[in-house]
Amino acid sequence: MPTRSAALLVPLPQESAPGPGKMSQPKTTPKSVRTRRRILDAAMRLFAERGYHASSNADVAEAASLTRGAMLYHFPTREDLVEAAIDHIQERRTEAFETAARDQGHGDATDQAIDAYWELLQQAPFKAFAELEAVARTDPDLARAIAPAQAAFDHAQIGDLSGLLLAGSAPRFQTGRDLARFMLEGLARANLTYEEKQRTERLLTVIKRVTRVLNRKGSVQELWED
Repeated sequence: MPTRSAALLVPLPQESAPGPGKMSQPKTTPKSVRTRRRILDAAMRLFAERGYHASSNADVAEAASLTRGAMLYHFPTREDLVEAAIDHIQERRTEAFETAARDQGHGDATDQAIDAYWELLQQAPFKAFAELEAVARTDPDLARAIAPAQAAFDHAQIGDLSGLLLAGSAPRFQTGRDLARFMLEGLARANLTYEEKQRTERLLTVIKRVTRVLNRKGSVQELWED
C-alpha cells in the first residue's frame, strides 16, 4: 500500500502578458497548460517549504523561472493564483492518495495503511495543504476557498479511497480511520525538539495498535508493551 512519488519542474519557454484591454482568460494550448502547471507546481512547493505568506506571486514566478509579465498573463491577481493552487494541490493530493490505495502489499493492512499515509504527509501536496489550512484559521477568505477541498477529501477517505485508511463503514471502523488520520496529521505538524526519530517511531507503533484494537484485531492490553 505505501507509495513514493516525486515531481520535477522542467524549464519551458516564457510567454508574454496580454496587451492593454485584453482579458487574461486561461488558455488551453499545450504550451499554456504546461506553463500553468509549472506555476502551480512552484506555488505548491513554496507553500510547503516557505509558507503561504512568504510565497508571493513574484516569488512563485521566480521559482517557476518566469517573468512577472508571464505570471500576470496566467494569474493576474493573488486570488487567481491561490484559487487555482488550491485545486491543483487538491488534485495532486488525491492522485497520491489513490496511488497509495492501489499499491496493496503483503502484511498487515492496518500497518501498511498507516505507514502509507504517514509517508504521504511528508510530501509537498500534503504539506502545502496543511499550510493553507493553518493560515485559513485566521483568514476567512482562504477558509472559504479551501472548504470544498477539505470536504471532498474528508468524504473521499471514507468512500472511493477507503482502501488506504481501512475498510468498513460501521461507526467503529470510521472512528478507527478518523483516529489514525488525525493523529498522523497532528504528528506531522508537531515540533519534536529532541529524539525526534525515536519518539516518532514509538508514536506510530501506538497509533497502529490503537487502530487495530478499534478494528477488533487486538486488545487494550496490547497498546503498550512493557
